[in-house]
Amino acid sequence: FVESSCHSRIFWMKLNKFLLQGKFFQLEINDPYVGPVLLDEKIASRCGYVLSEDVWGNPVFRASVLGCHVANEADELFSLTVNIKVSSFSSMRAAVTYTYPMYCSYSSWASREIVCEENYMEVSVRTDVPAVSNDYTVAWMSALPETQNVAYQLWQLMFVSPSGRKTITVSDAAKLGYSFNNTLSRVYLRAPYHTNESDVSVVSGVNMNMVTSTSMYRQRWLLLLIDTTVSCPVDGISFTDTTLTWTVPSVIPTLVVQESTFLSKTILMGVDGRVIVNPEEKNYLMEHNETHIRITVPIGAEGGKLKSSITGGVYGVIYSIDLFLEHTWTDADWQTTKYTVIKSVTTPFMPQIPTVINNTLPEERLFNVAFGHFLPDVSLVAIAIGNVPFTPREAQHHGFKIYETPFSNRTKGFVLEVSFDDPYVLKEYVNRNETKYTLLVNYSMSVGPEMTPYYHSAEVECVIADIELPEAVGYCDEENLYLVIPTFGLHRYWNLYLGSKPLNRHVALTNGYLAATNSTHLILQIPLFAMGVIYEEVSFQKIKARFDVALRKVRTMETLQMFSVRCNFNSSAFIICHPDGTIMISAQMKTIPAIDMSRTKLRDSSCKPREYNEDHAFFKFHVTTCGTSVRFEGDHIIYENEISYEKETLPRQSIPTITRDPDYRLTVLCYYQAKETLVLGAFASDPSTSPPFGSGTMVPRSNIAVYRRIRQALNVVSRVSKDESFMEFYEPNVAIIKRPVEPVFLEVELKDKSPDTELYLENCWVTGSLDFNSTPRWNITVDG
Repeated sequence: FVESSCHSRIFWMKLNKFLLQGKFFQLEINDPYVGPVLLDEKIASRCGYVLSEDVWGNPVFRASVLGCHVANEADELFSLTVNIKVSSFSSMRAAVTYTYPMYCSYSSWASREIVCEENYMEVSVRTDVPAVSNDYTVAWMSALPETQNVAYQLWQLMFVSPSGRKTITVSDAAKLGYSFNNTLSRVYLRAPYHTNESDVSVVSGVNMNMVTSTSMYRQRWLLLLIDTTVSCPVDGISFTDTTLTWTVPSVIPTLVVQESTFLSKTILMGVDGRVIVNPEEKNYLMEHNETHIRITVPIGAEGGKLKSSITGGVYGVIYSIDLFLEHTWTDADWQTTKYTVIKSVTTPFMPQIPTVINNTLPEERLFNVAFGHFLPDVSLVAIAIGNVPFTPREAQHHGFKIYETPFSNRTKGFVLEVSFDDPYVLKEYVNRNETKYTLLVNYSMSVGPEMTPYYHSAEVECVIADIELPEAVGYCDEENLYLVIPTFGLHRYWNLYLGSKPLNRHVALTNGYLAATNSTHLILQIPLFAMGVIYEEVSFQKIKARFDVALRKVRTMETLQMFSVRCNFNSSAFIICHPDGTIMISAQMKTIPAIDMSRTKLRDSSCKPREYNEDHAFFKFHVTTCGTSVRFEGDHIIYENEISYEKETLPRQSIPTITRDPDYRLTVLCYYQAKETLVLGAFASDPSTSPPFGSGTMVPRSNIAVYRRIRQALNVVSRVSKDESFMEFYEPNVAIIKRPVEPVFLEVELKDKSPDTELYLENCWVTGSLDFNSTPRWNITVDG
């Protein structure tokens, strides 16, 4: 589970996070003389160690070959042994220890080498420590460590900072966090960032942390001064929505005193410890000029890692990449300088609001909704359709289809397929023949290795023309109009209206319609003289009638269609009361003997029939003309007129007058609602409830009723004959149904045998009850 390498005189070791998952680990540096030394942050920067994670979350350990406890063989071969302790407990008890040696070979030292790590700066300078002899004998080599130890005690450091100069011993510098030592051929200084002896300066727009120091070696006969100044960038990172840019100064004045002699030799960039020979092949861009070296990396480029994150309930991504830069130059003061900077770059949180892509297939009646774009570290935990939650497994079992789909740039989405006909899909009838299907979705996601919950809601609509408007069929018989209307969608999408009122069972019953339904259709039977019938043309013995029913939306009341049936009728007798106050009457008058219909009239004798024949007369007049009277009864307005006949008389020298013509009178009544301009009808037995046109009820008086008036009137008995023969009569107390203008054959007989008594029939009327004075009442004869 360990991977190691050596890059640019740095040990690199990487641990596999998956093999360490759920476990705790520690690193120890195994010194052959001192023993195991626990690696912690306190010694890391002083000893040249870095313990961090790469962009994939794997633990990474880096160490300088000049670091503490590194075995050095002639500044060319280096080795370091690390103990990896793994335990299932945070206390590290029962830990298992893995000993892992690392080796690094590095001989191409430059005169000066500078390493800028995450937590320390290191400069090493080639120097010649005075040698005892030119013969590399065993005796000399065995004496060398002692010589080096003695030399170590004599080194001193002089720091120059804005506060002044400070000269301290190496041991005192170590107490301040510095590390200084010399090897066979080199002297090195390691310093943490932002010490009291450091300074920050701006070079070509980049903040540089700088430690200006001189290392001094004293012996009685020798004074050696070595410039161990080091300077490293502490920022220089900038971001756009699509790229990150790392900028490092080309020339650092504190490191190059004579800038005119500066010559850049090579510039290399690397990712994750590996040199990138051709950066452009991976879409990296490395540019340099006299002042800057600039590396631009596209967000999401190879070698880095995109990670999903949630901030404030918003989904976004963070991009991380481990970069390094190696710049080699020469100048007059130093033969060669190798300048290495290792930089781990992480972008700020970048919101990436997921989008809902509507790929709905109307022709298949199927919602197809893609939700993305997400990184691979996002998973779908649950989904709610119409506020009903489902796990992915439950959703599949219900009949939804959920699957992942890859997108470009290594992202993915989640596709949901739901049928329009699913009960959790909202349906709304819109326009004339369309349905709006609405899918309400709530996504519950798990984001990143932290499994942070994320929620997103979406609403997808689709409108399709999938409703067929009904078509009605109309026909007529001799006395009725018929409409046959499909029942599909009734009361769900639309309702039937008669004018401004819904055509329901109560209205149909009140208006005298007959309604019947089967599994597919509603059949309406409308009598010719029922309320709601429109009379387009009325003439002598002929009526052109129409009946309209409106098809309206349930919610908006918008009229979508008018169902109409129109027919011509031949009717010998009728009365029509129009809403505009026009009254049309076709009266059939059967009298014995017959009368001349041309001589019939209304109360205003100038109002004559417009058409007539032997036994019919047709009148048309307005309620404000022809002597029409008006009265109010309850919530009705009643207009009344009368058709009468002008008798021919033979005048004699003395009264009475002799005539051959019968006395004929026909009362015409039209009822209107006081608050509505609607026709209620004429000659109805109960104007408030009875069908207004085409039928009426007349109840003859029984003898009992007549006897109640014996003390006030003569002994008179009345009977109603079934026809003009007066041979067969209706039984008393039996309801008699008559059309409005159908003749009533009434016989009145005087039973009083007094020779002084004569019978003159002055007024005859019908009431709805046994009370003579009850209202309403309908006149049969008036003024004899």
